Order: sequence, then structure tokens, then C-alpha cells
Amino acid sequence: MRSAPDRLLRRLEWRVIRRLDGRLQGAYRTAFRGTGIDFDSLREYAPDDDVRHIDWNVTARLDQPHVRQYTEERELTAWLVLDQSASMRFGETPQGKDSMLTDLAVCLARLFTRGGNRVGAILYDNRAHRVVPPRTGRDHVLRLTDLVTAPTADRGGGSTDLAAMLRLAAGSARRRSLVFVVSDFIGEGDWAGELTRLALRHEVVAIRVVHPAELDLPDLGLVLVEDAETGEQLLADTGDPLFRERLRAEVEARESMVDERMVRTGVAAHRVRTDEDLVEVLVEMVRRTRRRRR
Repeated sequence: MRSAPDRLLRRLEWRVIRRLDGRLQGAYRTAFRGTGIDFDSLREYAPDDDVRHIDWNVTARLDQPHVRQYTEERELTAWLVLDQSASMRFGETPQGKDSMLTDLAVCLARLFTRGGNRVGAILYDNRAHRVVPPRTGRDHVLRLTDLVTAPTADRGGGSTDLAAMLRLAAGSARRRSLVFVVSDFIGEGDWAGELTRLALRHEVVAIRVVHPAELDLPDLGLVLVEDAETGEQLLADTGDPLFRERLRAEVEARESMVDERMVRTGVAAHRVRTDEDLVEVLVEMVRRTRRRRR
């Protein structure tokens, strides 16, 4: 009898990864390519070059910007930084935020390990975290699936320290890697600053998971609303026009703030709704990444 992680992996291989092969024909392997660490040569800076590769010592000596070129590795190391805080447990299965995080993590891990690449993971919340060293192979993906789907205790007690999560990622990924940060980006700390610093060394893709009810709360009458991060409760009349107007304004302000911070970090950022088709999500993610590289 197959285990639950094995059943989930097989379901995603059949329903998502097989369809991706038909839609992208392996394009995701080139969209998310690695950057080698072996120095090869220097050349003059061109307008579309990555400024992180500028050799400032040579630039100062020659009074002309020069960039370092590296020998690109055939294999890469990918890290999945997974926010498992209380706010990520919003919504019922199969359209909860944690369900989307799980499916994204498993699919990304399987896509990269099929090509012989190594995938590591950081499972994080305020009170507990786990670092899984990079490995390759289907057995490793099964282990990651088991860890991601393991029941989590109710660990309330404060807003998520996203900055600490990103510092943990920076300290765990020693070599230059491809880093996927999957979170709702609801939390405290200077996460934008830490995300920027993480991107100085690694190629970073931020995947922000949102639930439709977070963007437009349906009219459910009188309900008890609880802040998943702090546990604070509030009795709210979701049919009250004034309440809905105030809530809508707060949502718009929050979305604008997060979008502005993402733009400031300069990382590839994607917003994913839990009611979206995962195949379409990944296809669009690859297409946008390939456009950024041109």
C-alpha cells in the first residue's frame, strides 16, 4: 500500500508535471538555469548585464565598468524556502494556502530533480524550523513531500518573522543557488531588505500565495474573525457596507505596500491565488522568467 506522500507525488506527476512537459517541452530547465561559481574571464560591461557581476577593483583601475564571466554549471542547486506559519493555514483543503504551498513545493522539487539537480528545503515558522540539505532523486522528493505534509501543531503567538526566515535561508545556502521563497509575506521584520540581500548572492524567485477571501471577503453575515498570526478575535458583520468599505481600503493598502516592497527588492515576484490551476501558474512563471532574461 502506497504512503500518503507517494500518492500525492504520483497525483502531481500525472496531473501537473506530465501536462507541463506537453506545454513547455522542457523550457523550465532553461528558464531557471544555474550560474556557475568558476571564474572564466573579464569583459566590458554591457547595459543588459547583471550588475552583481561587476568587478569593482578592475573597474576602478581601468576607469571602465567590467564584469566577471563564469563557467555555467550543467547542474544547479535549488532551495525551497517554505513559510509554514499560522497565516499560511488559511482556507480549507484543497484550496487553502498551505495546500498550494505543498503542491508548488513538490512540483518544483520533482521538476528539478528529474534533471539531476539538487533540491534543498527550509520549513519555517516562528517556533520551529527544519533545514533539509540538497539532494537529488525521487526518493528525496518523497522525503520532502512527507516533511511538508506532516501535521503542524498550532503555533500561534506573534506575527511571523519573515526577515529571520530569509536570514536562515542565506545562512543555509552556502553556494550560489536558485532560491524559491513561497510565502504569503504576512509578517514582521524587514523582509524586503533581507530578500534584497539574499538576491545579491542567489537567483531568487518570490512566490506570494494569496486566498481569494483575503482579497475580497464574501458576505457571510455575522462571523467571528481570528488573526491567524496573533490569535486576536473580532466579531464582524461582513454584510455591513461600512465594514466592507474599510476592509477593502485596508486590503488595497496592504497589496500596494507588498507590491512596492517586491519591486524594490528587484527579485522575480509572482502572486498565486489558491483557486488557480497549478499548471497555468507554473507556465506563466516560466514565461515571465524567460522574458526577464532577454
